[in-house]
Amino acid sequence: MDSTTKDEMQPALLPGMRLSGWVGREMWQERWGWRGWVLLAKSDWSSIGQRDEGTTLGTRLKNRKGSRFSSCFLQALPNWHGCPVSSCPGPEWPEQQRAERLARGAALKWASGIFYRPEQLTRLGQYRSREVQRTCSLEARMKSVVQSYLEGVKTGVWQLAQGLEAVQEAREALGQAHGLLRGMAEAVQALEPLRKQVSQHQQLQALSQLLPRLRAVPASVAHTRSLIDAQRLLEAYVSLRELEQLQEETWASLGDLELPIFEGLGPLSEALGQAVEVAVGDAGQLAREDPALLVAAVRVAEVETGRTTSLEQAPRDWRQRCLRALQEGLERVHFGTHLLPGPGALAGWLEALRVALPAELATAEALVAPCFPPHYKVVQLWAHTLHSGLRRCLQQFMEGPELGAADAFTLLHWALHVYLGPEMMGSLELGPEADVSQLEPLLTLENIEQLEATFVSKVQANVVQWLQKALDGEVAEWGREQEPDTDPSGFYHSPMPAIVLQILEENIRVTSLVSESLQRRVHGMALSELGAFLRSFSDALIRFSREHLRGEAMALNYVSYLLAALNHQSALSSSVSVLQPDGVASGALAPVEAALEELQRRICRLVLEALLVELQPLFMALPSRQWLSSSELLDDVCERTARFCRDFWRVRNPGVQLLLAEAERTVVLQYLCALMQGRLVCRGADERNQAAERLQHDAAKLRDLFLDLGLEENFQCAPVLLTLRKLLNLRDPTMLGLEVAGLRQQFPDVSEDHVSALLDLRGDVSREQRLAALSSLQAGPQPTPPAGRRALFSLVPAPTPAPSSCLPSGPCA
Repeated sequence: MDSTTKDEMQPALLPGMRLSGWVGREMWQERWGWRGWVLLAKSDWSSIGQRDEGTTLGTRLKNRKGSRFSSCFLQALPNWHGCPVSSCPGPEWPEQQRAERLARGAALKWASGIFYRPEQLTRLGQYRSREVQRTCSLEARMKSVVQSYLEGVKTGVWQLAQGLEAVQEAREALGQAHGLLRGMAEAVQALEPLRKQVSQHQQLQALSQLLPRLRAVPASVAHTRSLIDAQRLLEAYVSLRELEQLQEETWASLGDLELPIFEGLGPLSEALGQAVEVAVGDAGQLAREDPALLVAAVRVAEVETGRTTSLEQAPRDWRQRCLRALQEGLERVHFGTHLLPGPGALAGWLEALRVALPAELATAEALVAPCFPPHYKVVQLWAHTLHSGLRRCLQQFMEGPELGAADAFTLLHWALHVYLGPEMMGSLELGPEADVSQLEPLLTLENIEQLEATFVSKVQANVVQWLQKALDGEVAEWGREQEPDTDPSGFYHSPMPAIVLQILEENIRVTSLVSESLQRRVHGMALSELGAFLRSFSDALIRFSREHLRGEAMALNYVSYLLAALNHQSALSSSVSVLQPDGVASGALAPVEAALEELQRRICRLVLEALLVELQPLFMALPSRQWLSSSELLDDVCERTARFCRDFWRVRNPGVQLLLAEAERTVVLQYLCALMQGRLVCRGADERNQAAERLQHDAAKLRDLFLDLGLEENFQCAPVLLTLRKLLNLRDPTMLGLEVAGLRQQFPDVSEDHVSALLDLRGDVSREQRLAALSSLQAGPQPTPPAGRRALFSLVPAPTPAPSSCLPSGPCA
């Protein structure tokens, strides 16, 4: 095939035509061969890289061993497409040479894959003919496509020309219209005075038609006001609406021109609204006296609320004004400032509300509700308004001056029980329309806490004053010349314990009517104040005793009043359980019981101190030679003890038994203290026998004395003298260790000093025998005290210069 034929078979490309967008590169290679790569490079040169594929591939082919095709193909490649590279015309655009180099490289890549082996060179002619056929087919297709594109371009150019003509025609028409509009604007400006005259003529025509009605406006306004004053609200509303309609027609006819004749309609409308508001505000009274007026006011408000107002007139929401008037009227009637109670009048005010509020709700349900539409929910509004007004008043009370105890208690009880009780909001006669379940509590938790704290503080101050007065009255009686008062049974008696317990018990009991929290508070306060009272009572007894013993204020019946005080303690102890309300832990009374026990010990000690004052001079002469030979000393002790204890029977049990036991123990301790002082040393066996017999006689004397006074024998301490008698009556001093061991077994608190003092009283114990006897105290384990036996020897100093210190400890120490 010559070069001319091959040039004709080349596919023609338009400048700038791109084929990569509608056919893939793989399909291009398969269908068009290396010539297609040339065309593709020319059409898509802008997306091709800068490296020279042909040169690279040619170099690679030259370097392959045994490939004769490489050099032959490189020589034939420039003339494959019928045009040597040097003879090709210049590039149609600046990138053509680069595109051709890329196509040449792609062809080399394809040929190197096909003719890699020498034996395939024989098929070169077949490949050439097939490529020629494919090239021709490609060119035919491309020509068809380009032809179709050219036809479309031709159609588009024709349509653009037609559009240009249409645009020019439209432009000319718009210019003509613009000129016409400019002329019409000038005509309108010329006719503006005529238009104004026409408008004025129309207004004058309308005004001439409305003139008869306009002349009657002042009279209608005056008539409407007279209707309002006469409380003929429906007629007044109809007249007002006629005047307002005339005003609207005048506005429409005169172009929103306001005539001075209608200036009175605004105040007239407000006067009618106020009349409606006043009528609704007195709904409770009008429902009983003039329900027609109330219904008329409500109808006016409803009609006005449902009316559609014009744009020039502001809407009048008289329904909301009626609702507010209802609420304000109720609050004014029941919670006005002039009705609020002053100090101390809260209870009466709450009692009046207890009667008035249920009656008000009954009136609302029976009389007021039928006068209003159902959507007003009058009964619910009534209940909630009364509740909110009352709640606000109570809040004002809480924020004002601090309430007294009575007012705080009354308010708490009324708010928590009376208000929600069956007499008021919890009444079965109150229908479901009231919806009282949605009401907020009258008092918040903070209010309740504040009222409880106020009540407790006020009551505490009052209790302190009352208890102090009771104590002062009791103390004042201690200086009387008469003995304490007695009850029918002969026991010393005073109303003070009953007064104290009654004061505290009543305050605790009355708080149970309010709440458990208040009762717990008052209960704790009462126990605290009772403990303080007991301490004050004890301090007063101590002052009374010190003044009496120092002679500053001698009391003729000193011991009797101490015994009466012990009866007071017994009465308080036996009755303090009345201060224990149900549901309170039993341990709450433990501090008070401990204080009562301490008071009992204090009173016993004061009584025993008085007994010691009587007995100490007598025990100063014991033991002595006179004591050995005569019982006169102990007879005096018994006589004075009996005289001192003669009024113990006026003390109630168990106080009397405690006093007798402590008195007997005090006498025995004084006896032991005297023995341990070393005033007497027996000179021989005869004196030891006399001392032993004296101890036996004295023990029997003391036992009989206190048995006569009423003390049971098993509570007496005098048998210790019989044990000491054995120690003195022992003839063989070498056996003292056994007796000392027996003494230690019965009285584990006996010490070496006590035993030494007793051995000194014997007067016949050598040093070795003393040491042997004392060593028996250390032999063996410490014995356990016998059940029910209290310490004796530990309270007896041996020796002691002042026997007055031998005062027992324990329940009365």
